[in-house]
Amino acid sequence: MGKGAGCVPSKHRPPQVADHDAPPHAAVAPTPEPISLPETHGPTQELGSSSSRPDDSKLKIFIVFYSMYGHVEGLAKRLKKGVDGVEGVEALLYRVPETLSIEVLNQMRALPKDDAIPEITPSELAAADGLLFGFPTRYGSMAAQMKAFFDSTGHLWKDQKLAGKPAGFFVSTGTQGGGQETTAWTAITQLAHHGMLFVPIGYTFGPGMFKMDSIRGGSPYGAGVFAGDGTREPSETELALAEHQGKYMAIVVKKLARP
Repeated sequence: MGKGAGCVPSKHRPPQVADHDAPPHAAVAPTPEPISLPETHGPTQELGSSSSRPDDSKLKIFIVFYSMYGHVEGLAKRLKKGVDGVEGVEALLYRVPETLSIEVLNQMRALPKDDAIPEITPSELAAADGLLFGFPTRYGSMAAQMKAFFDSTGHLWKDQKLAGKPAGFFVSTGTQGGGQETTAWTAITQLAHHGMLFVPIGYTFGPGMFKMDSIRGGSPYGAGVFAGDGTREPSETELALAEHQGKYMAIVVKKLARP
């Protein structure tokens, strides 16, 4: 288990709060305006299918994550809000199986798992219209729990069950140089071997991507949070970026499902 770049334990975790208002700063070069997300029209369909979905059936985006201290889970719940805000699309939260024993988790002061969020099996991924994977960093790449889950998807790879499905990432790191970009970047190999479509957010968050008046996780690869020594919770800016990513992915999935 890596230290420094990943989430680290803390005995005390304050309640989540929004960033304090920052004083105005000196003028800077103009930044891009927020990019309007594409509009969608008409009935949605299965990717590669000619049959329409029933009107009461929504496109499904699975938000699949691993979270030891709650930082990634906080982002996941805000991503769900963004997805659910798009008509015709809904998000389902899942966590991947834990690989550590309860004794080790207790020694690491890991938070108890939320029983309301079920564990997912690899086979269930095939039912998703889109996927968002979240995980903390371990030495600049994904945590072992998420890697173990990807390693168990061989049967899906063999039958190409995930080929063509859009997917994205969101992450948590302990420090500003701890892997906000490399953690997502190194995870792209998992999607490539499955033939999945990587959907980054780019700079579609607009001026929010250029703010320098407060610490902010996230990158063009996807939403992110800085955990610090474990006591820092996601800021409102980080959560807003996560919500934007959920909305952005929902609209991309909706566009791909067009006839």
